[in-house]
Amino acid sequence: METCGNIGLGFKKKKKMGRRKLEIKKIQDKNCRQVTFCKRRKGLMKKANELSILCDVDVGVVIISNNGAGRLHEFSNTNSVTGILQRYKSHIKEEKEISGEHSKYSSMKIGELLQTTERQFEETNADGFAVTDLVHLENELQTALIQIRSTKVFLQSSVPCPIGIASF
Repeated sequence: METCGNIGLGFKKKKKMGRRKLEIKKIQDKNCRQVTFCKRRKGLMKKANELSILCDVDVGVVIISNNGAGRLHEFSNTNSVTGILQRYKSHIKEEKEISGEHSKYSSMKIGELLQTTERQFEETNADGFAVTDLVHLENELQTALIQIRSTKVFLQSSVPCPIGIASF
C-alpha cells in the first residue's frame, strides 16, 4: 500500500536516494490533499517569514482553502495583512497615475512631443536658470573637477608639479 504522500502525485518508484521529481496535479484523496495542504502551507509561511527577516521586507501571505468552510489563513511580518494590502492598493493607484501621464505623451504625434519637450527644456526653474544654463554649468564643473583631480595627483606624487604649485 502506498503512503499518503505518494497518492496522486505521480511518483515513479526508483531505488535512488534523494528527492524525487513529482508531477504537479490535483491530489485525488481528500485526506492526503488536506495533509499536503497543511504541510505546504506551514512551509510557505516559514519561507515568507525567512524572506522578511533576511531581506528586511514586508511580506503578506493570504491563503483561502477551497474546502467546504473556505477557511482563511494569513501571515504578515508586520502588524496585519490589512496594512500590507492598503500599501499595495496605494502603489497600484500611483502606478495607474504614472501610466496615465505616460499615455498622455504616447498619444502625441512626434512633432507635438518635440515641441512639448523643447518648451519644458527652455522653461526656467525656481532658481531662475534655464535647463540649458544648468547643463552648461554642469559641464564647467566637470572640467574644473578634472583639473582639480589632476593637480591632486601631481601634489601627491614625488614629481614636482609643472605648474609651479608647491607640495604640502
